[in-house]
Amino acid sequence: MLGMSRRALIGGTSSFLASSAVRAMPCNSVEIAIRANQLSFCLNTATIRGQNLPLDQQLKIAKEAGYDGIEPWLGDMDKYVASGKSLADLGKWAKDNNLVIEGCIGFPEWLSNDLTKRKNSLEQLKKDLEKLIALGCRRFAAPPAGATQEKNIPLSEASERFSPLAQLCLDAKITPLVEIWGFSSSVNRLGDALYIASECGQSGASILADIYHLRRGGSGLTGLNQLGSHSLQILHVNDYPGSTQPKDLNDSDRVFPGEGAAPWNEIRQIIGGTSPNCVISLELFNRDVWKMMPQKAILIGLQKMKNSFEGK
Repeated sequence: MLGMSRRALIGGTSSFLASSAVRAMPCNSVEIAIRANQLSFCLNTATIRGQNLPLDQQLKIAKEAGYDGIEPWLGDMDKYVASGKSLADLGKWAKDNNLVIEGCIGFPEWLSNDLTKRKNSLEQLKKDLEKLIALGCRRFAAPPAGATQEKNIPLSEASERFSPLAQLCLDAKITPLVEIWGFSSSVNRLGDALYIASECGQSGASILADIYHLRRGGSGLTGLNQLGSHSLQILHVNDYPGSTQPKDLNDSDRVFPGEGAAPWNEIRQIIGGTSPNCVISLELFNRDVWKMMPQKAILIGLQKMKNSFEGK
């Protein structure tokens, strides 16, 4: 599979990746210093989750496609270790090949109202962080797992519950990220994540935003203007159908950037003006994409991301 040429998989995509024009984006008559070849483009492996590739194959095809970084899922790390392979060796391969392990997606139940679940999740996280360290992962994203249907959790309480998770990550020299889930009853808006990260008492905490989840939770994009590169370290990039009401959207509705109704002119301007150094990471849960050959899917995704951030 890895030996197949990109040109055979997707017509002129490889030539696009090699030679696409680079242009600065205007914002209110001010030229924004944001260029597609200056951004860090990353693959969240949910995009090819349906193809069930082992972790090392995910990294290798991402590198071959031209991605700068990757966000693997913790479950795939567990499978890799269970197969008898070394995360440290894979991490060395990634470093030697200039593929950055930008972040990891995990689901500790840090926000649950059940104290036992929260304690057990923290104990498991201690073990999981050893895997991230071995692989050379920079960040750990923690969505409101375990509390998606629990309402009336004060943000002050949510901040206190996030604090020990953040401390464990920081002790491991891994940046903790509060991830927004638009369908959650608790942390579904940009302001929720910002409050938790800023009030948890851990100065290294940050957030992870997502174009789809900002739409799904009703935040919109304007709040991103309040952020900087430290606050917004990873932006999950995707698109959504404009004909579907936000409350009716689900994960499988995500499409490639530029194929939906997301306002890319506004997104470019905001990111260029506030967070030009954040990681731009493709994350889809689209079943049609999962039916594609994985190399083709991620090549299309990279082209669509570059198009969107070049204004094409």
